[in-house]
Amino acid sequence: MSIFPYFTYLNKKIYYKINNSKNDGAIIFIHGSGEHSFVWKSQINDLDIDFNLIAIDLPSHGKSDKYENLSLEIYVEAVRQLVNALELKGVVLCGHSLGGAIAQQYYLKYRDNVIGLILCSTGAKLRVLPVILENTLHNFDTFLNNIPVGAFYRKTKEKIKKSYIEEVSKIEPKVVHTDFKICDNFDVIDNIGSIDVPCLILVGDADKLTPVKYAKFFKKNIEDSTLKIIEKAGHSVMIEKPNKVNNAIKSFIKNKISDN
Repeated sequence: MSIFPYFTYLNKKIYYKINNSKNDGAIIFIHGSGEHSFVWKSQINDLDIDFNLIAIDLPSHGKSDKYENLSLEIYVEAVRQLVNALELKGVVLCGHSLGGAIAQQYYLKYRDNVIGLILCSTGAKLRVLPVILENTLHNFDTFLNNIPVGAFYRKTKEKIKKSYIEEVSKIEPKVVHTDFKICDNFDVIDNIGSIDVPCLILVGDADKLTPVKYAKFFKKNIEDSTLKIIEKAGHSVMIEKPNKVNNAIKSFIKNKISDN
């Protein structure tokens, strides 16, 4: 059963959702720019595996408290505090877009308790289109209106797109802008070859923001990696094709994590 607790980080509250399991293992789902844990609803509720399933609201996102200064380091340390607060011994980090950057940076800093990575619609370097940075700073409505084109496959159901935009619109524009700036400055290309835990790479075949070539770079440079390209999906693959994403995660956990 999912519950909605919180932990304290820098004297403020960070919310997360958890679907408890008796297993010691945990998957921590980390959302992308301008999102919150809602993007992982189908994974938290429907993923049928014997792991603790946890989705965090990063600082200043969703139900978490507002923070004055945001950075990649603050996001990484928030995830670290979650791991410590729940006394998790072994975690699989699953990050979408910015969340994938956080997962990579966390692993490079704290390898001790990471037993696997799931890199979803992300890259080792995340350049952001100048128009996105401009609109999130000066014309947020235009940014929101452009989401269906940038973040989704063209034939994805309109109600899915509308629901996503509604949730993103709840995040403060300056927070969304900062998220994309963090992405734009992210670059760990030279460190990817050092990843030595099993890695699942997920990408939609119609992803415009982090195209398939980004995923293929991971596959080429991470020794123990599995690439799953999801057909008829864009950047928001876990929302557009939740069953296919869940099946890929379930197979990855069974074949690469649980038996190790």
